[in-house]
Amino acid sequence: MRDKPPFRADHVGSLLRPATLLRAREEKARGAISAEQLRAVEDDAIRGVVAMQRQAGLQSATDGEFRRTSWHMDFIYRLGGINQADGRITVQFRNADGLLEFTSAALAVTGPVRLGEPIFGDDFAFLKSVVDDGVTAKLTIPSPSMVHYRGGRAAIDPAVYPDEEQFWADLSAAYAQQVQGIAALGCTYLQLDDTSLAYLNDPAQRAMLAERGDDAEHQHLRYIKQINAAIADRPASLNVTTHMCRGNFRSSWAAEGGYDFVAEALFSELAVDGFFLEYDDERSGDFAPLRFVPKGKQVVLGLVTTKSGALESKDDLKRRIDEAAQYIPLDQLCLSPQCGFSSTVEGNVLTYDQQVAKLSLIVETAAEVWG
Repeated sequence: MRDKPPFRADHVGSLLRPATLLRAREEKARGAISAEQLRAVEDDAIRGVVAMQRQAGLQSATDGEFRRTSWHMDFIYRLGGINQADGRITVQFRNADGLLEFTSAALAVTGPVRLGEPIFGDDFAFLKSVVDDGVTAKLTIPSPSMVHYRGGRAAIDPAVYPDEEQFWADLSAAYAQQVQGIAALGCTYLQLDDTSLAYLNDPAQRAMLAERGDDAEHQHLRYIKQINAAIADRPASLNVTTHMCRGNFRSSWAAEGGYDFVAEALFSELAVDGFFLEYDDERSGDFAPLRFVPKGKQVVLGLVTTKSGALESKDDLKRRIDEAAQYIPLDQLCLSPQCGFSSTVEGNVLTYDQQVAKLSLIVETAAEVWG
C-alpha cells in the first residue's frame, strides 16, 4: 500500500451529516442555540465520523465537511473582495427521475481578492487533533477555478479589475497564502475540488460559457495555469490532489462527457500529485484519456458511486481497474468513490450503513489489488 497521499483506498471528502447535526443546524438557524453550542455538536459529530473512517480501514480522514452547507460556497464567500450578490445562481441537475435545481446566492467580486487568514484553519486544527496516529488528516477546498466558473467575467466589477489579468494574479496569490497557511498548521494532504474542469468536457457547458462571453475553448488552460500558480511554492511535505466530477447534488448530476476535451493539457500540465476522477458510469466516458497521465502522478479511480446505496461487485471493480491499467500502469492507480456522499448539507439518497459499506468495499478491494 502507498505511504503518502493519495492512498490506494481513499475518498473524496464529504460524508452524510448525522441527524443530530442536522437538527442542531436547524436550531441554530431559528435562534434556539448559539454558535458555540452548534460548534460543540459539530465537534462530537466529527469525532464520530473520524472514528468511522478509521474503522473502515482508510489511511486518511476528513471532517466530512460537517461544518459547511456546501462544498465550495462556504469557502469562496470568506475570500476578501468576494461577496454575495443580489441575484441567484441556479444550476440544473438531473437524475433518472428528472430534473431538479440547486440555487444559492450569486457571487460578485467587489474588491481586490485577498486572504486574511487561512480559511478553515481552525476546522483543520480540530480535525488534526482527533485523528489517530498513522491516519492523515485531509482538507478539501474548492479550486481557484470555482471562484470564476459560476459567474465569469460578468461577476467581476470592472472598476476593481479593469484588467482581468490582475484578478487572476490576486486570486492565485490569495490561494498561495491559503496553501502556505494550511501547511503551517501541519496539513500534508490538500484536495482542490474542481467541477469546472470536468464540466468543460460537456459541449452544452461550453456553449453556455460561450454565450455569456467567455472563451470556452481555452478556459481549461487558464484554470490549469492559475491552479499551478497557487500551488507552485507549496512545501515538499504537502501533497496536493484535485477532484473532478460532473456535479453532485442529492444524487443528481449537471454535466456529461468523457475527459477527452481537457485530458492532454490537464494531465500533462496540472502540477498536482494526483487526480480523483469520476468513473462510476457511462457519463464519464472511457479510460483512454488516462494515456496522457505522466509517470509520477496518481489517478484515483472513482468507480464506486455515491449517488445510490446499491453496493458494487468487487469483481466488477477489479475488472474496471484492469481496464484502466491498459492505459496507465497499475502502480499509478488508486480507488475511491466517484464523489462525496454529501456535497451539500442535504446529502445523497443513501443510508449511513450503505455509505460505510461502500468505504469498506473500497478498502477491501484495494488491499486485494495492490496488497
